[in-house]
Amino acid sequence: MKMTMTEFASLLASDAPAPGGGSVAAFNLVLGAALLEMVASLTIGRKKYAEVQEDIAELKRKAGELRQQATDLVQKDTMAYNAVRAAYALPRESAEDKTKRREAILAATRVAIQVPLETAKLAISILELVPEAFEKGNTNAASDALVAAYECNAGCLSAFANIYINLDSLDDEAEVMAYRTETDKLRRTLDSLMQRAALLGKAYIG
Repeated sequence: MKMTMTEFASLLASDAPAPGGGSVAAFNLVLGAALLEMVASLTIGRKKYAEVQEDIAELKRKAGELRQQATDLVQKDTMAYNAVRAAYALPRESAEDKTKRREAILAATRVAIQVPLETAKLAISILELVPEAFEKGNTNAASDALVAAYECNAGCLSAFANIYINLDSLDDEAEVMAYRTETDKLRRTLDSLMQRAALLGKAYIG
C-alpha cells in the first residue's frame, strides 16, 4: 500500500504470484470508500447542505473506517496467497510429511477463502452508504457516488471469484456448500444494492 499506483500496476503485470486478483478486489473497495469520503468532504461546510451536516460527517467517518479495513485486506490477501504457496511447497516424502502438508494446505486454503469473503462483506457495508451519499451529499458529486458503487460491485464480484476458485481444494462437501450458500446470499444483497444505486444514479445524474 506504500507503492505508487504505477509500481503496484507494474508488480501486478509481472510474473510475481502475488499480489493478484484478491488484492485488486480489496483495492477496489479502498477507492469506493474514498469516493464516498470525497462526496462527504464536498458537502461538509456548504450552506446549501446545512441541515445534513451531522449526518454527512458521520457518513464520512464510517467510510473512512471502511476504507482502512479495505486497505488492510489488500495486504491480507497477498499474505493468504503466499501462505497457500508455502503449504504446497512443503515436503511430501513420507506419509507423515504428506499428512502435515495436506493439513497445512487445508488451513491455508480456508484463510484464502475467508479473506475474500471479508472483502465481499465489506463491499456490501460500503455500498450501504451509497444511498445516503446520493440523497444528502453534494449533488455535483453524484457521479462520484455512483462510481463508488461500481467500484464496490467490481470488488465484490472479484472477491466471489477468489472464493470459488479455492473451494475445489476443500474436501468437506458441507463446508463447500456453506460457503456457497453464504456467497449466494451476499450476491442477492449485492444485486439489490446495485439496483438501488442505478436508480439513484438515474435520478441524480440522468
